[in-house]
Amino acid sequence: MREINMSEDKTIAAAILAAGQGRRFAATGGGNKLLASLRGRPLIRHVTEAALAAPVHPVLVVTGHDAETVEETLEGLPLTFVRNGDHAMGLATSLQSVVSSLPDQVEGVVVLLGDMPLVSAPLIAGLVEAFQTQPVKPAAVVPVHQGRWGNPVLLGRALFGAIGHLEGDRGARTLIEAVRDHVLEWNTADAGILFDIDTEAGLESVR
Repeated sequence: MREINMSEDKTIAAAILAAGQGRRFAATGGGNKLLASLRGRPLIRHVTEAALAAPVHPVLVVTGHDAETVEETLEGLPLTFVRNGDHAMGLATSLQSVVSSLPDQVEGVVVLLGDMPLVSAPLIAGLVEAFQTQPVKPAAVVPVHQGRWGNPVLLGRALFGAIGHLEGDRGARTLIEAVRDHVLEWNTADAGILFDIDTEAGLESVR
């Protein structure tokens, strides 16, 4: 992990999960989906650049499968790379890598998925504002579009300890549902929170 320089006026971090193998996409001959070209840039760069344009710091990228190539694709951007050597054990290990890498000043982290290219900087900023303007900080902020939960989500520090007990492919949603009374649902007209790319057909639909 590279050294993190913490800015005192920014207490919300962002973490992009980019350690998985993307088996469904690779099975159709597409290779590593995070490296697939979309509008002239690798898929992973879309969500990464959105995070860098949002009011979050630091921005972490969790790598695992094909880590060196993914990191080279993002070379030159002001990121902190976190290698997850246990990525084959499931999503939970990537979330645990995030929590163990965050500075103590961070009170929340926006968890983004590397295969969601329609997520924008204003969307991320909206989640951060919703969290920071609450008199009592929620356990999490979840974006909602037409009644459906989406991604990314903002996890408050209150959930950091519970992340350490996750196993396998259990992600943040398991924790959020367990503390639903303390979760802020943030409504948005942005349908991008519901769209991730799992197959080449999905990628073509965005192209």
